[in-house]
Amino acid sequence: MMFVPIILFFIIFKYVPMFGAIIAFKKYNFADGILHSPWVGLDNFKLLFSTPTTLQIIRNTLVISLLSIFVSFPFPIMLAIMLNEVRRMWFKRIVQTLVYLPHFFSWIIVSGIVVTVFSQQNGLISGIWESVTGHTYPFLYREGSWLAIFVGSGIWKEAGFSAIIYLAALSSIDPTLYEAASMDGASRWKQIWHVTLPGLRITIVLMLILAMGRVMEVGFDQVYMLQNSTVSNISEVISTYIYKIGLMGSQFSLTAAMGLFESMVSLILVLIANAIARRYGNGLW
Repeated sequence: MMFVPIILFFIIFKYVPMFGAIIAFKKYNFADGILHSPWVGLDNFKLLFSTPTTLQIIRNTLVISLLSIFVSFPFPIMLAIMLNEVRRMWFKRIVQTLVYLPHFFSWIIVSGIVVTVFSQQNGLISGIWESVTGHTYPFLYREGSWLAIFVGSGIWKEAGFSAIIYLAALSSIDPTLYEAASMDGASRWKQIWHVTLPGLRITIVLMLILAMGRVMEVGFDQVYMLQNSTVSNISEVISTYIYKIGLMGSQFSLTAAMGLFESMVSLILVLIANAIARRYGNGLW
C-alpha cells in the first residue's frame, strides 16, 4: 500500500507523458490536438538536423554535461570520506549543515551570488584580480572562465547533498575491517584506499551509470540564469533551445523531435555504461 503512490506517480508523470512523443512525427497544432494533427513522418528530424545550429547545440550539451559529470563526480565521494573521518561530532554537524545548505537554494539565488562574486564591474573576484593585475577580467563573458564558473557553481550547490548517498554507503562498511587493517599497520590513508573505496565501489558504479543517463540533460535553470549573448556559442544547450524555439517560438513538433533524440541518446549511454559495469559484476541489471 505504501508503494502505490510511487507507482501512480511514475505512471501519471513519467509513462503517460511518453504518449506525447508522437508529436515529433506530426505537424502539431492546438486546433487538431495530438491525435488529429497531420503525420509528417521524419520531416521534423530532417529539418532539425539540417539546421546549422543543431550540431553546435548538441556539442555544447555534451561538453557541458561531460565536464559537469567527470569534474564534479569525485567531489561528493571525497566529501563523504572526509566527513566520515571526522571524530568531533559538533564539528561534523556544522560542516554537514554548511555543505548541505546550498542544495536548498534555487538557481535564481545561486546565480545572483555568482554574478555578484564574478561581476566585472564590482565583483569580489574581479576586485581582487584588479588589485593584483591592474585591470579587470570578464569572467562571465569568456567561454573558458564561464565554463569553469558553471561547473564550479554546480559543485558548490550539489556536492554536499549528493554526499548523503555515499555517507549512507559508508555506514554499511563493517568496522572490523578497519580494525583488522589497523592491526596490520595500515595508516588512515591506506585504510581509505583498501577498505573505504572498495566498500563504496558498488555505489560509485551505480551513481555513475545514473549520471550517464543524464549526459544529454543539462539543467535549464542553471544554464539559463548564467548564460549571456557573449558566450552563446558554448552556453546554448538542448534545454534552452527547447524553451526558446518550442515554447517561445511555438515549434512544438521540432523541439519534440529534439527531446526524443535526447532521450534515445541517454538510453543508449545507460545501456552501454551498464554493459561495461556488468562485465565487472556491478551492473544494475
